[in-house]
Amino acid sequence: MSALARKFKEEPQQPAAQKANVVALSPKHSPQIDLRKWAAAAARNIIPPFIVLAVLLGVWQVLCSAPGSSLPPPSQVFEESYDLIVSPFFHNGSQDIGLGWRVLVSLERVAYGFGLAAIAGIILGAVIGQSIWAMRGLDPIFQVLRTVPPLAWLPLSLAAFQDSNPSAIFVIFITSIWPVIINTAVGVRNIPQDYRNVAKVLRLNQLEFFFKIMLPSAAPYIFTGLRIGVGLSWLAIVAAEMLTGGVGIGFFIWDAWNSSRLPDIIVALAYIGVVGFMLDKLVAALGKVITRGAAAN
Repeated sequence: MSALARKFKEEPQQPAAQKANVVALSPKHSPQIDLRKWAAAAARNIIPPFIVLAVLLGVWQVLCSAPGSSLPPPSQVFEESYDLIVSPFFHNGSQDIGLGWRVLVSLERVAYGFGLAAIAGIILGAVIGQSIWAMRGLDPIFQVLRTVPPLAWLPLSLAAFQDSNPSAIFVIFITSIWPVIINTAVGVRNIPQDYRNVAKVLRLNQLEFFFKIMLPSAAPYIFTGLRIGVGLSWLAIVAAEMLTGGVGIGFFIWDAWNSSRLPDIIVALAYIGVVGFMLDKLVAALGKVITRGAAAN
């Protein structure tokens, strides 16, 4: 008998359950945020703009610090408009309010005008994109109207509404609706034929086709138009408020110009730029969520 056979015979046989090795499974840990990657991404997105901004402020300070300069340097802007910078929501009277309140008044008008333009633009764009006859009849008219400057509509709207607030809202509406219509129509025309065939097989009516096929397929194009439209809305309201008055940010700039308060104008321009940037990113983020990343960034 071989040595291996004798060893196997001498050793007592153990049940398979006893021979099996017990492996302890460690509990699954929830994924943790890599702080180093997060910090590196934040640094890539935040540090370069701040460096560029610092350089621009330095150049501005050097160029405008000379005696007789027509524009104030950043140090003078900060000194003379300190309350507008650090206290955007002070309220000392009907017209003596912070820029934060003025921006909110302008945003309210933008919300009304742009909201109406978004609804009407998506519906009209869907009709134009779906119907060849509607496209031939309406597209040339829209192409002509969209080239009219925003402020050119203001006298007509003032004559029609006899009030500055609805007139400003109309100017926002008529300015921002065109990119929504055009992009929606392009998106509807680019719906794959397979989707249309599925709708025919399922016998979807027009309303069901609109919500289940048309809107999801054209959503990236629609949100591209909405991003362009919200930017035009913000541009239009500032220009319209300069002429219609009120407490909006546009009227503040015009009033500061009449009072020769250039530092206040510069601070207001910074507010306008930041708010416009935030509006664009808000619509872009909403589009990315709804279209699951298909909307353009």
